[in-house]
Amino acid sequence: MPSNKSVSDAPIVQFTNCRILRSHQLQREDLWVREGKILNPEKLFFDEKGSADIQLDCKGSIIAPGFIDVQINGGFGVDFSLATDDFKSGIDLVSQKILSHGVTSFCPTLVTSPPSVYHQILPQISIRNGGAHGAGILGAHLEGPFISKEKKGAHPEHCLRTFEAGAFQDLLATYGSLDCVRIVTLAPEMKRSSEVIRELTKQGICVSLGHSVANLSQAEEAVQHGATFITHLFNAMLPFHHRDPGIVGLLTSDKIPAGQRVFYGMISDGIHTNPAALRIAHRAHPKGLVLVTDAIAGMGLAPGRHTLGQQMVEIDGLNTYIAGTKTLSGSVATMDTCVRHFQEATGCSVETALEAASLHPAQLLGIEHKKGTLNYDSDADFLMLNDDLYVQATYIAGKEVWRQDALGM
Repeated sequence: MPSNKSVSDAPIVQFTNCRILRSHQLQREDLWVREGKILNPEKLFFDEKGSADIQLDCKGSIIAPGFIDVQINGGFGVDFSLATDDFKSGIDLVSQKILSHGVTSFCPTLVTSPPSVYHQILPQISIRNGGAHGAGILGAHLEGPFISKEKKGAHPEHCLRTFEAGAFQDLLATYGSLDCVRIVTLAPEMKRSSEVIRELTKQGICVSLGHSVANLSQAEEAVQHGATFITHLFNAMLPFHHRDPGIVGLLTSDKIPAGQRVFYGMISDGIHTNPAALRIAHRAHPKGLVLVTDAIAGMGLAPGRHTLGQQMVEIDGLNTYIAGTKTLSGSVATMDTCVRHFQEATGCSVETALEAASLHPAQLLGIEHKKGTLNYDSDADFLMLNDDLYVQATYIAGKEVWRQDALGM
C-alpha cells in the first residue's frame, strides 16, 4: 500500500517485534513514528491509506518513554553550580553523556550558591529540545538557598538565606531571573514562604519542599498554597515520627486539595535511602514517586575529590561525602541504575519502575501530554531496553541518538 504523501512527505517508521509501555502495561504492539511524534496506526491506515516507509525489528525489546531527571547537579566532571566561562560546553557534555543512561530530558540543578553565581549561570541555561546533541533541557531546578540551616545537608551555610519583607522580590534579586527556572526547592517553615509559593506557582514554576524542619501542618499549608513536590524524600528533613510525621506525612495526608497530587523525589541508589524506606514510601503513595539521581560532577568519574558548588566532595565507591565529613552530598548513580535498584528493592512491576522515571516526572511538570508516555501524538522520545532494564538504544523525536552497539559494548 503506498504512503499517502498528501498528509506529510516525512517517512513513517514502524518499530516491530517489541513490547510497548502504554496505559501502564507492556503491550505487544508496533510503534509508529513520523516527524518526531507517535502516530495512531488506525488513522494512518484508514484516513491516510498509508503504510510504513521503514520497518525496524526491535528483536523483542521493551520500548518505554525516555527518562526525565528533574534533579541532577552535574556529572562527568561538570558541576552545574560552578560559574565557568565554558558553562555551555559543560551542560552540552552532560546532556550528551546521559543519553546512554536513558535520560531524554532533564532539569539542570543548582545547589545553594551566592547570588553572583545564579546571575552568571542562569542566563546560560536555555530550555531546548533534545536531539543528537543530547537530552532536552526542561528548565533549571534551584535547590536553595531558602532552606533550613539545620537540614542544609551538603549546602554551604554561609550562602543560606531567609525571606525578608518583600519576600518574592528578595527571591528575584537572589536568582536574577526566573526565565528558565522550572523547579524551586525551599523550606516551607520559613516566614513569608506562603506568599513566595503562591507567586512561584502563579508563574508556572513547580515548588518543592526540602532541606527543611517543617512539621506536617506547615507542609500541608505549603501544598494548599501550590507546592507539589518533595525534594529527595527522607533526606534533609525531619525523620518520620508517629505524632508528627513532618513532610513525610504528606504521602498519606487528607489535607491535600482535591484534584492535586503531591509528588516526591527519591534517590534510589542503595545509599541515600534504605530499601525498606523505599518500599514504605512506594506502598504508601505509588503514584507520586519520582526517581531522581541527584547526581553530582563525580558521576561517571573515578573515586576521588570533586566539586559540588562551593564545596569539595569525596567519592568513596557509591558514597559521596562533603570532604572530611560523613555528610552525604548527592549521588553518583545514573538514572538507569536507579530504575533497576528501585524495581529490585520494591519488587514492583517493570511498568511501575519505568513510569517512576518517565510518566511521574512528566506529570509533576505538567508535560505528560507530550513527554513521559507513548500515547499517540506525544513526542517520540523513547528507549529500547532488555528484560533486565539495561538501555540498548535511546531515541529522541524518533531518531536514534545513542545505541549500545555503536560503542562496541
